[in-house]
Parts: sequence; structure tokens; C-alpha cells
Amino acid sequence: QVQLVESGGGLVQAGGSLRLSCAASGRTFSSYVMGWFRRAPGKEREFAAAISRSGTSTYYGDSVKDRFTISRDNAKNTVYLQMNNLKPEDTAVYYCNTVPPPNNYWGQGTQVTVSS
Repeated sequence: QVQLVESGGGLVQAGGSLRLSCAASGRTFSSYVMGWFRRAPGKEREFAAAISRSGTSTYYGDSVKDRFTISRDNAKNTVYLQMNNLKPEDTAVYYCNTVPPPNNYWGQGTQVTVSS
């Protein structure tokens, strides 16, 4: 199982940008499709973005399409999420995980707060 540590969250004004990172352990990182998910206060966790094993294909949820960009560096066992034009409704805890995610493991996540 891949172990995950998210970082890069913070407080930003609407219209601003943040770049999240997710460091994964294990030598099989490149064999996993990876994704970012988020949980807003009082809501269920939702899918944000995913990236194929090689990084050549990406997928986005409708709410983040055209604003967020997912990427990965398999040599560094790291997946990134560049978030631009942030909106208050993007406020959430952001998690990375394999896609599909396992039933019993999530990292600690990183908090993103967007002020209006």
C-alpha cells in the first residue's frame, strides 16, 4: 500500500493560486493512477482530478476543470495539484490517493481556505 503525505495548503484570497504536493512512499508509485480528492465542511469527499500512470492523461471534476492542473513526477514519487483562480467554494481539505482509493486508507490531507 502506498503511504501518502500531502502539503502545500494554506489561506489564500479568491483569485489566488496554490500548489499542492503529495509525497508517496513505495517503489510502485508509477504503477498507480493517482488522484486528488477534497472534502468541504459538511460535505462528502469528492473527486477533483486524476492522472494516468505515465502522466500523459488527466481527468478533472467539473467544478475544477480549466482552473486546476494535476501532474506527477514518478522519479520523485510525487503528485502535484496546481490550483489557479481559486474560489471560496474550493475551501476544503485536499487529499491525494490512488484511483480508485482504497477503503481503509487516507492521508492527513492539507487544508485549503479561500477567502472572499
